[in-house]
Amino acid sequence: MHEPESTDDTYTDPTLVGNGVQPPTRTETDSLGSVEVPADAYWGVHTMRALENFPISKRPISVYPDLVVALASVKQAAARANREVGVLTDRKAALIDEACQRIIDGEHHEQFVVGVIQGGAGTSTNMNANEVIANLALEIAGFPKGRYDVLHPIDDVNRSQSTNDTYPTAVKLAMTFSLTSMMRELDLLRVSFGRKGQEFHEVLKVGRTQLQDAVPMTLGQEFHSFATTLGEDYERLNETIKLLSEVNLGATAIGTGITADPGYAAAAVRHLSAITGLRLESAPDLIEATSDTGVFMTFSSALKRSAIKLSKICNDLRLLSSGPQAGFGEINLPPRQAGSSIMPGKVNPVIPEAVSQVAYAVAGADVTVMMAAESGQLQLNAFEPVIAHSLLQSITWMRQACWTLRVNCVDGITANVDRLEAMVASSVGVITALIPFIGYTEASNIAKLALKTGRPVADLVVEAGLMSREAVMAQLQPSKLSGIRPITMAIPLIDLQGEPSE
Repeated sequence: MHEPESTDDTYTDPTLVGNGVQPPTRTETDSLGSVEVPADAYWGVHTMRALENFPISKRPISVYPDLVVALASVKQAAARANREVGVLTDRKAALIDEACQRIIDGEHHEQFVVGVIQGGAGTSTNMNANEVIANLALEIAGFPKGRYDVLHPIDDVNRSQSTNDTYPTAVKLAMTFSLTSMMRELDLLRVSFGRKGQEFHEVLKVGRTQLQDAVPMTLGQEFHSFATTLGEDYERLNETIKLLSEVNLGATAIGTGITADPGYAAAAVRHLSAITGLRLESAPDLIEATSDTGVFMTFSSALKRSAIKLSKICNDLRLLSSGPQAGFGEINLPPRQAGSSIMPGKVNPVIPEAVSQVAYAVAGADVTVMMAAESGQLQLNAFEPVIAHSLLQSITWMRQACWTLRVNCVDGITANVDRLEAMVASSVGVITALIPFIGYTEASNIAKLALKTGRPVADLVVEAGLMSREAVMAQLQPSKLSGIRPITMAIPLIDLQGEPSE
């Protein structure tokens, strides 16, 4: 029989196996005393205490591979800089370097086990990284885990560093890595909408303002506008990468650089730029940079903007595809799954619905980031872990949302051409195009009569003797109604060449 999930939130010892028998352990010691840790774990005492203290999110930092790679990159740069300034031996630096490279290459990410939500401004994350790198380096050198007399997590791996400069630097790197990946998906989605704009560029439809019938346009223009707005968001997000490139590595505890060689900061940033391929620069005021989290608010705001605008597009897709019999029914979204357990044949717009929910979560995360940024005191913000988690989760979800919207929805959208043509033919909105020839008052009278009788506008105008049939039809051509011709100075069709932006 299925056991109900436990509601006990107390800490469960991760060293216990399924039968309750404790596997082999090793003893590690910190300033608080000794602790038993699993013998085969690359992490140690500091990580063990974090597991005991923060059983909150049930999500380890390894759920964000970009953060793990960023931490290893920072430690690798630090080792190279420490060797360069002469405070770390060549042998130790080489071992740390190799251990970091293995993590960068994707190995041992499962060893980054501390929870994403933690106290201590990221100290537990930093110590988890220090311990994993130290024990991996020891293994490479042929020593057992825990032989910190040979190579130490703090004295060697964390040399010339503090959590307060390594953690924020790693978070900025992780966000840059993740954002770059997300922006690729956003741009591919832009291209997908643009291609639909080209496909539908001659399909006339009724435009709407305030959910009421307005003047005609083409379905292609509507989808073109979706592509344009996504392109604008791409540019705004791209601007934030520059802001994330300013780091405080070398600031150590509060920005004074205490315990670090005077040449360390510049060397560490230079090595980190080479490792990551990013153009990083040291903040001009390391004390300010260590306490300030304004860049995260700026980044979060840009991400929220993109998410909300994407949700607006999804709402439009839901409206345009509504029905299909009793709604707008202008377009067809690809059927992805049965929509009801009781109504046969019902298919729901599940992909746009999912994307909108991601947008709501991103908007909520933006509030979290704002509150955490405001709550920092004096020389450090203790709440950067929740900032990091909120933003990395938002980026991850946005990337996947853009992917599923493109692959499972937009690429397969089709137009209900016959229905669109019928709605345009019966729309009184076309009378707007005749105002320059018959005047607003006469146009208004014709519109009221068309609504009352259901007869076509063109017939009523001709019968009233206001224009000839030929003159009316010349002005009601689809190209003129939609502004494709430059008569209304409409925007040109998007030129994609089928390729996303670089």
